[in-house]
Amino acid sequence: MQWWSDLVDLLSRHAVLPLLVWLHLDKLAGDPREIAESVMIAMLQIAIIAGIFRPLESLVPAERWSDRRLTRVDMQYTLMMLLGIFPLFSYLVLTPISHYFGGADTGPDDSASQSPLGIVHWFPVLGHHPLALFLVYYVIYDLVYYWMHRVQHALPWWWALHSMHHSQRQMSCWTNDRGSLVDGFIQSMVLAVVGLAIGVAPTEFAWLMLLGELVQNFSHANVRIGFGRLFGRLFVDPKFHRLHHMVVDPARPGLHNCNFGQVFSIWDVVFGTALYGEPVRPTGVGDPVVDADNRHGLVGLHWAAFRRFWGAVRRPAGWKFGEVSFGEGYRPVPVEHGPPPPAAAATAARQEAATAE
Repeated sequence: MQWWSDLVDLLSRHAVLPLLVWLHLDKLAGDPREIAESVMIAMLQIAIIAGIFRPLESLVPAERWSDRRLTRVDMQYTLMMLLGIFPLFSYLVLTPISHYFGGADTGPDDSASQSPLGIVHWFPVLGHHPLALFLVYYVIYDLVYYWMHRVQHALPWWWALHSMHHSQRQMSCWTNDRGSLVDGFIQSMVLAVVGLAIGVAPTEFAWLMLLGELVQNFSHANVRIGFGRLFGRLFVDPKFHRLHHMVVDPARPGLHNCNFGQVFSIWDVVFGTALYGEPVRPTGVGDPVVDADNRHGLVGLHWAAFRRFWGAVRRPAGWKFGEVSFGEGYRPVPVEHGPPPPAAAATAARQEAATAE
């Protein structure tokens, strides 16, 4: 699309390149046009979140809140991530790595297509069908995300970071990007390495991320919307993903270990982690140490997540798969499900009182 390319050039010349020169980053391997395109993609995403998903939360809320105070930090974090951190990460990290490994699959004659893991290497015809190639990339990307997400919940030191995302009591369309920067870096590197291995170009990676992010922005939205019996088994919808964020139910303690998919819920169906048919449930965590995240702003959230991470990663218990809470000194403690701690019970009671049916 020529108009899109013209806008990218304009933003690159008059905003991105001057900023990189001012920061003394203009000599690095990345192309300023790529960071400009990442910023434009981010602006598009923010416009969709604010212009479509947020109004839906007022029209068909899953829960009614007397105020949205807890959602503000998520909105601030989303703006910081999309307009700053992710474009710079792509420019400073992903693009140089891609160049180091010889580029990406851009067609059947590209040198990178000779990579033994490159999709075009195995299926050269896809080099002539970019949309089909993009779909193949996305299916692989989403499957990797599903298994990575399960590890985030099962490996205590990674859960120590990822739990920041789950601590939100007022889950909304802004919650998707709420997460530790360390956690985000690990996720991005895992997905980027897989993308580079199968031949995804940095620009294609940005579009892959946009698609996944938009679906997740919608699936985190505080709306009572589902895709029905058929499409709900194929794609993640807000009802499906809300169950992944629910507070632990002492009567059915393993219920919350479900619905890990990002875009395709079919992975949960295939691997036995899908949960359907439950009523709207309060979101958050049962661990009072993690629930305390709701008292913090941007800096405090990251410091709390890092303290949990440091308490877990330096102990053997932090490397043993299993569900944990965090005790004194942020020591990982295996969860013995029973009556919830008082703080968790109070949180659940407040949320249940606010639930709109």
